[in-house]
Amino acid sequence: MSDFHLAPATRLDQVRYDIRGPLSLRARALEQDGVELLRLNIGNPARFDLHAPTALREAIAAHLHEIDAYGHELGLEPAREALVADAVARGIHGLDIEHVFIGNGVSELIDMSLRALLEPDDEVLLPSPDYPLWSAATRLNGGVPRYYDCPATRGHLPDAAEIEALITPRTRALVLINPNNPTGAVYPRALLQQLVALAERHDLLLLSDEIYDGITYDDAQFTPLAALTGAVPCLSFGGLSKLWRACGYRIGWLQLTGARAALRPLRDALQLLAALRLCANQMGQWAIPVALRLRGEIATLTTPGGRLHATRAALLAGVARSEFLDVVAPRGAIYAFPALRDGLLPDFNDQAFALDLLEHEHVLLTPGSGFNLTDSRHLRLTLLPEPALMVEVLARLEHALARHVEAATPRYAHG
Repeated sequence: MSDFHLAPATRLDQVRYDIRGPLSLRARALEQDGVELLRLNIGNPARFDLHAPTALREAIAAHLHEIDAYGHELGLEPAREALVADAVARGIHGLDIEHVFIGNGVSELIDMSLRALLEPDDEVLLPSPDYPLWSAATRLNGGVPRYYDCPATRGHLPDAAEIEALITPRTRALVLINPNNPTGAVYPRALLQQLVALAERHDLLLLSDEIYDGITYDDAQFTPLAALTGAVPCLSFGGLSKLWRACGYRIGWLQLTGARAALRPLRDALQLLAALRLCANQMGQWAIPVALRLRGEIATLTTPGGRLHATRAALLAGVARSEFLDVVAPRGAIYAFPALRDGLLPDFNDQAFALDLLEHEHVLLTPGSGFNLTDSRHLRLTLLPEPALMVEVLARLEHALARHVEAATPRYAHG
């Protein structure tokens, strides 16, 4: 037994999740040594004293006597009925409770959907940058990610013609993340209509990650993709984690819209997978009907006078003062994605810089390469902290960049 070695599955070789990866492990080690860190690497509202509305906790408490048993594999019927009514109010029609699935967070439902859909080497069109769970779930379920660009020069928006050029006979699905994590982009209605038309032309399944659907700033308008898709098959993902600051409840939902005949095989496969995991946690599901009635409550944070609005303003003002950074103003979600300006540090390595920032400035951010962005000059940080903390983080970031630029500047001897 001395030579026995348990090798992990090779399908994990290309799977990464830098948000909780090596940098996060190093941060924990530093904290164990007594170092106080500023953590802006993850969108976890309660860690920044932004908690779920009290009414959600009260709804759960009122039903504690009903949560001991397994529930329906699709989810609690009152919760699914509330989701259907909410969809209709937002312009989504043709949905019923048999086409709504509740899961242990959106993450579980993304994995289930790709597992139900993909054969080995099937291709999935993903944004770059993407939320890395999408790439990981595609690979773990035998698929191949094919990335379409969402560059800062276009406000981090995709181009429909560029996406269409990537389609091959193996392409099965097109993934949208709107509002976007990590960039904060909110997709205009006209762009969404172009992508629906593209999917219809090529018989692609649309997968729309809308976990940040109510978090928008200034004049940005979010449009649910399913309100535009008609008969085109579409899977829309949402949940309690962000809009209602209830990450730990682990409650997400999936809504299937489009032509019923086309959806039926996938819907039945999803029900099988849902049954295999028995059910989603019963406790958090009781919060769904109450949460949906409070959908507009997020405006207290995103409009002038609100915490997210103020921290975003502090971020934009700080980058405007910076000698080194640019940023596309986030129009939605809870992140900003600033980048090192062109012409500075041509050999910039965002992973190495993020580690240096952690070690010397005690700030933890996530490098852009962690979002499947090649040649990244970006860093992602969350907008969740108080404005004063954002100001401090940007000061430390500026100091670190100044050190790097100074070290890279040639010095000439004079004689």
